[in-house]
Amino acid sequence: MSAGVRIDALLTGIAVPYTRAGSRSAIAKAPRGGPVHIGTLGLDGDEQGDPRVHGGVDKAVHHYPRDHYAAWRAELGDLPLLAAPGAFGENLSSTGLDEGSVCLGDRFSLGGALLEVSQGRQPCWKLNDRFGVCDMARRVQDTGRTGWYYRVLRPGHASAGDVLELVERPCPGWPLRRLMRLLADRVLDAAQLAEALQLPLVPSWRTVLERRLATSQVEDWTRRIDGPADG
Repeated sequence: MSAGVRIDALLTGIAVPYTRAGSRSAIAKAPRGGPVHIGTLGLDGDEQGDPRVHGGVDKAVHHYPRDHYAAWRAELGDLPLLAAPGAFGENLSSTGLDEGSVCLGDRFSLGGALLEVSQGRQPCWKLNDRFGVCDMARRVQDTGRTGWYYRVLRPGHASAGDVLELVERPCPGWPLRRLMRLLADRVLDAAQLAEALQLPLVPSWRTVLERRLATSQVEDWTRRIDGPADG
């Protein structure tokens, strides 16, 4: 279906104590050399600091477009963090794909693995602390430069330089940008919510949209975006 894009880095990280009391994170990820096994819970050697909200089968692999780095440099300056892939805690880095060209449910082959786009990323406060920008998570959400997650339908090995190739697109009318805007713009329109609920949503997103439809109210994201007060 597609010529695909080349993955320029596969990255993993280990969970370590983070910036606020009691917090842990593996957002600092480094490129891996050679073949890396991608299993149902992600890349071998990769960890999550808070498995309640990160990781799991529906967030096994995080992809962030290198294409967005230029826009972030224009906004934030030439931060050292933006000099190489991994600034956003991504497992896969590439150019040529973004949230407007990737659809919910897209299936991609990568090396011996088969990946399925499960959801867009909903950024959290750990990005604020990583970048030293107090509203970084909100900026990521508001710009739509969020990246996305895959579930792993077929485990396999992959390496930097392998081609990520689209093999199936069951929801061509739903690029991630459209779905993420529905969430981030706090849409309450019943027709739009009902249409989105026909999609193969992860349980947490389905719950959010069903609640909006039933109550005509939007959720409070303050804790996710701003995080707990330190101490």
